[in-house]
Amino acid sequence: MTVTAAPAVLDRDGLDALVAVLVAGGRTVIGPTVRDGAIVLAEIDSADALPFGWGVELDAGRYRLVRRDDGAAFAHSAGPQSWKNFLHPSRERLWSADRTAEGGLAFTAEETDAPSYAFLGVRPCDLRAVAIQDRVLTGGRHADDGYRRRRGGAFLIAAECTEPGATCFCVSTGGGPAADAGYDLALTEVDGLFYVRVGSPAGAEVLEQVPRRDAGPETEAAARAAVDAARDRMGRSLPPVDLRALMGASLDAERWNEVAQRCLTCGNCTMVCPTCFCTTTEEVTDLSGDHTERWQRWDSCFDLDFSYLHGGPVRSSARSRYRQWLTHKLSTWHDQFDTSGCVGCGRCIAWCPAGIDITEEVAALDAERQAPGTESD
Repeated sequence: MTVTAAPAVLDRDGLDALVAVLVAGGRTVIGPTVRDGAIVLAEIDSADALPFGWGVELDAGRYRLVRRDDGAAFAHSAGPQSWKNFLHPSRERLWSADRTAEGGLAFTAEETDAPSYAFLGVRPCDLRAVAIQDRVLTGGRHADDGYRRRRGGAFLIAAECTEPGATCFCVSTGGGPAADAGYDLALTEVDGLFYVRVGSPAGAEVLEQVPRRDAGPETEAAARAAVDAARDRMGRSLPPVDLRALMGASLDAERWNEVAQRCLTCGNCTMVCPTCFCTTTEEVTDLSGDHTERWQRWDSCFDLDFSYLHGGPVRSSARSRYRQWLTHKLSTWHDQFDTSGCVGCGRCIAWCPAGIDITEEVAALDAERQAPGTESD
């Protein structure tokens, strides 16, 4: 549906009023806030909880919270969490069963009401990640009903990027710092003000309730210039090659042996990744044996038992598990979901304890493929 609502400008009080309107409407507002030495996503009831004046320094295996010279609220890179933590939670009960007096079993499906979420400060890379998870978890033969309930009522407020971090590489994955689709409202922070674009009828309805002023051409131009400048300041990039073809031609590359010597197979990269969706199930029984519950929880292709079949795991080496993750992410996702599984947020680089850099590994695979004496030469 085309939305023609005019852009507007909010000041800090207007941003606080936006949060108040969402809370008054019964929504659980989730946004970035400072906690435990990081910028994390948590429930907020006021814009005062946003990380005004805080930024981050990033590198491979490194994340540091730093004070800024200004009072910007959204001038930080993606933290350790993504919106996946709320839409596709790490642990969720699916059903429970109780033994009846007659000796049978009574099953009860878990159908709790999903929170009416409002996500404030969704980066454009994460908007793309939500769209990818929508495709994976709301369609096909194995749709996730819990995800569908939570996602169906979510209100998304994007925050366009004006200061990409050192581990960001969204442009080289086909994205960028601009919010192009998938949002209800989009904010661009410029000189202490927030230029607001409307992306849906629900967004227009909410904005109508917030004190604001019309956006003049100067503010619009400044917002667009700030986002355009960010496009040229990405900290990293993937090589400009056909990644599907590269990964398919690199299954026997020597580079996998090198990265396997550093990889701890801890699964941090899959936990922080905004698109990784793999789960397993486990059943928990009480001591009496009369009650049991089935829980779904996140799993990782780095887990030794993830590929377990009768007799042992299919991928027993660190080499095979890292190769599976990276090849699936950049290549075979296209076969399954018609998209790459990477949005270039850089979380897997910053939160890898060994400092393994996905862009460096792909560049090394490309260099090996092009080296003299290889089959592709």
